[in-house]
Formats: sequence, C-alpha cells, structure tokens
Amino acid sequence: MDKEHILIVEDEEKIGRVLEDYLAGNGYGTSYIDNGDEVLPFVRSNAVDLILLDIMLPGMDGLAVCSNIRKFSRVPIIFITARVEEVDALLGLELGSDDYIRKPFRPREVVARVKAVLRRAKALPVSRTAIGIMMLDEEEHRITIQGVPMDLTPNEFGILAAFIKRPSKVYTRSELTTKVQGYTYDGYERNIDTHVKNLRKKLALALPNREVIKSVYGVGYQINPSQLD
Repeated sequence: MDKEHILIVEDEEKIGRVLEDYLAGNGYGTSYIDNGDEVLPFVRSNAVDLILLDIMLPGMDGLAVCSNIRKFSRVPIIFITARVEEVDALLGLELGSDDYIRKPFRPREVVARVKAVLRRAKALPVSRTAIGIMMLDEEEHRITIQGVPMDLTPNEFGILAAFIKRPSKVYTRSELTTKVQGYTYDGYERNIDTHVKNLRKKLALALPNREVIKSVYGVGYQINPSQLD
C-alpha cells in the first residue's frame, strides 16, 4: 500500500525538517516547500493527501495559497500559525482549511491532528439518510438537495451529516467538535460557529428564505426538518 503523502509548507527549515522526521517515523511520505509561490504548481502535478500550511510565507502567503487550492482541490489543509490573533485562524477555516495549529507546538500533536483529519477525509460509512429533499449518502460522502450535490468542506459535511442522522437532537458545540474533529481541545469549540455560518450561506443559495439550521439559545444547533419539505 502506498504511503499517504503529506506536503509540509513552512519557511523555517528547522521546523519543517522536524515535522518531516516525525511524520516519516509514523509511516507517512513527505515533501517540503519553503515558499508559497511553489505550492500551487506542486499540488497540481503531484498526488497529495494532506497539506500542513504555514500562514506566514515568502511569496504567496498561506491564506492565499489555501484560497487558490480550494478552487480546484478538496485536499485536507491544516494551517500552522505563529499569529496570536484568532481572526487569522477563523479566516483560514472560512477559506476551507480543516484544522489549525498554533506555534509553538509539539510534533506529536501535529501527527495526531494529521491522523484525525485524514481519518475523517477518507471515512466511508455505508448508509443513506433523507430528510425531505435533503439526502445524505455516506458511502459516496455526499449530501444532495433535490438531487444536486452540495460543495462542502470535510468539516461542513461532518456537521450537516450529524444533523441529518439525528434531526431531533440539539447538538452542543462540544458534541459537534467531536463529530468533525474526532477529538476535543480547548479553543476549537467556538470555531464550530464559523463552520455553521458557512453552511448556512451554502444552504441559503440552494434554499433561499429557509432557516435550515436553527440556533437553540444556550445549547447549540439543530436542523429544522420543516424547512426541507
């Protein structure tokens, strides 16, 4: 079986090489790039299973790299950032990244995140569930509205799939974090709000003037089946 291929994009060579060593020690193949301008050509011409992407890069910065990759690929992306402003991490999630890690970090933590994101991306459950005009096909990892597939990030898919499978349940942010991340950690729960906001935007394009996901004050979120008739 071929090794899963992790692309490390990091301008600090010492950090990049440490990540290479830890990932290789856990059975992954790796490539290393230290300039944002080189990333898009590499991803277009090489098979990549996941990208570890620094935000502060020479050439094109990480946010721009992520935005441009999302125009042609759904490859999982984990941001690595030294910035302390949370807005940067949230913006990264809005652009379509799957997770983020703050510097300084423990290499073992990065490996754990890589494993979790890859596990989500390739999970293939085997059932279909429908709520009105919305259909979840877990085997094909697809959600459709009136037969039209939705363009969702892995995190958005995980949240919407959880809602569809248990339409009567009100999910807390912590529960949704576990559903989409596979684990919980401090500081991530509030980012669920960003994913839900993005989901609402996409649902509004497909179903104007309908509140498909409703907020339950003091608890979390729930799907609204009456809006899918």
